[in-house]
Amino acid sequence: MLDFYAWPTPNGYKVSILLEELGIPYQVIPIDIGRGDQFDPEFLKISPNNKIPAIVDPDGPGGRPYALFESGAILMYLAEKTGKLLPSDIGSRYRVIQWLMFQMGGIGPMMGQANHFQHYAPERIPYAIDRYVNETRRLFGVAERVLAESEYLAGDYSIADIASFPWMRSYPRQGLNIEEFPNVKRWLAAIEARPAVQKGLQLLAEARRSPDQPLSDEERQVLFGDRQYQRR
Repeated sequence: MLDFYAWPTPNGYKVSILLEELGIPYQVIPIDIGRGDQFDPEFLKISPNNKIPAIVDPDGPGGRPYALFESGAILMYLAEKTGKLLPSDIGSRYRVIQWLMFQMGGIGPMMGQANHFQHYAPERIPYAIDRYVNETRRLFGVAERVLAESEYLAGDYSIADIASFPWMRSYPRQGLNIEEFPNVKRWLAAIEARPAVQKGLQLLAEARRSPDQPLSDEERQVLFGDRQYQRR
């Protein structure tokens, strides 16, 4: 059984959804990022960048346990290992990978910053909010144009869709009007209707916090402190 180190965040949902889609048995090991579990020395051996998600596959290359961090790398590894949701022919394969990189380098970072400056920054900085919200809107527009001609981002349903969906479904928190993006709206609904996606979104549901719940001072220091948090 695969060990899955996670917390209920968009990056965590990427992997939980894929595991459900692939039918891989797994056990969730909660990493409470507000409490600072990500800085535990044992976790850092698996994820040296102190981020979730991470996995340990007991049946890795050579039949030995194999640890992996970074959600995009995990998606590619599991898809390639099972031969599902990542095509084998080079043209289709790299079409999926380019959209996976679109999420990793664009959708995730830009939506994350938009969320931070709108909801967590100690002071409102209009320039920062406009910068990241406008870039998020631009990226939605990119997806909108592609999805006008394709059911999914890379043609068929793939890890590219699984990567982008958990982030893009949070559009209300970004202040976006989904009616401006009818093809993205259709795509989001189609993915959310999948049984495996619904199961994946239940990841650590009991630990999920309300978006309106304020952070404690300790959580703020752990998540946004100006130096690496050192667990006492």
